[in-house]
Amino acid sequence: MKYFKIVTSFLLFTLLFGCDKIDELTQFTIVYNEEVVIESSTVIDLPFNAFTPEISSNTESKFENNNTAKDLIEYIELTKMTLNIDSPDHGNFDFLNAIEIYISAENEEEVLIAWKDIIHEDGSTVIELDTSNDDLQNYLKKDEFSLRLATVTDQIITSDHKINVRSEFFVDARLLGL
Repeated sequence: MKYFKIVTSFLLFTLLFGCDKIDELTQFTIVYNEEVVIESSTVIDLPFNAFTPEISSNTESKFENNNTAKDLIEYIELTKMTLNIDSPDHGNFDFLNAIEIYISAENEEEVLIAWKDIIHEDGSTVIELDTSNDDLQNYLKKDEFSLRLATVTDQIITSDHKINVRSEFFVDARLLGL
């Protein structure tokens, strides 16, 4: 009977604390870096869009590298999106008043995934956006997806601004065979 209690206690302890360790094995991050150009303008306070080229998701290989597959994905969420000005050297985000970023893919509706409602004029060359909690697996499981930046400017910019869009997606999946 004493042996039974020890084994039961061990199994209960393993179930309570071991599941977290197993979950960590099935969770990983996928990072994408894309460039978008906001062209010089002569108007302000008008909304305009900028698009990334089609982004090859390469998720099949990324899932395989993490010992899972497309059909075993349980959840994908955008956890961080950062905008960084690559050029011009003197460029900053002071010209932006607000920004929204949408994701789209074949046979999927466009959905808002990141935004910044107020962008302060402080000379910043980096902006971290607020992100949604939406499950985006239908978009990242596709071969390609694209991002659309909907922006409103509050200053005239005289040169094109190349912006790096860094997206970090949290993936929760099941291991192959488990």
